[in-house]
Amino acid sequence: MTRPYPDERAGDFERPPIAFTDAHDRDIEIGVYTDDDRAALVEMYVSFDPADRAQGIPPAERGAIEEWLDTILESSHNVVATHGEKCVGHATLVPDGDDAHELAIFVLDTHQQAGIGSRLLEGLLGHAGAEGAERVWLTVERWNGAAIALYRKFGFETCDTESFEMEMSLRL
Repeated sequence: MTRPYPDERAGDFERPPIAFTDAHDRDIEIGVYTDDDRAALVEMYVSFDPADRAQGIPPAERGAIEEWLDTILESSHNVVATHGEKCVGHATLVPDGDDAHELAIFVLDTHQQAGIGSRLLEGLLGHAGAEGAERVWLTVERWNGAAIALYRKFGFETCDTESFEMEMSLRL
């Protein structure tokens, strides 16, 4: 599939580690994923609200979560958001086979609407850009106005509107 990407680079993004206080006065750290984060990441997905699952991800059962993480963590760019010892967010860029990366981002429902998703995205794009990623794309449900606004804020442009979901792309 030939996906259009913007001609211009989206700009420079801050690279992890990123420490900040979220909108609910919690100390949050964004860091590049390491194997030491795995147990906390699995627990985050086990406790993930089923209403926040989209396109079948994240999976609902622990075994399926672990298999899914084995697949996406192997060759992708990943950052996690932590609050103390607890993982509260994860963003990943998974290679798609066409020299581009597909974006997925997840924040626990208890930590949404606090600025964590924005900082996760910033850290992921900064990390992946520094590692040589150049093209990023995503799909988002058309009704998800908050997510669409967030992606546009970071420079994503709509590249396909012909299906139920909107496709957006960005050049790092």
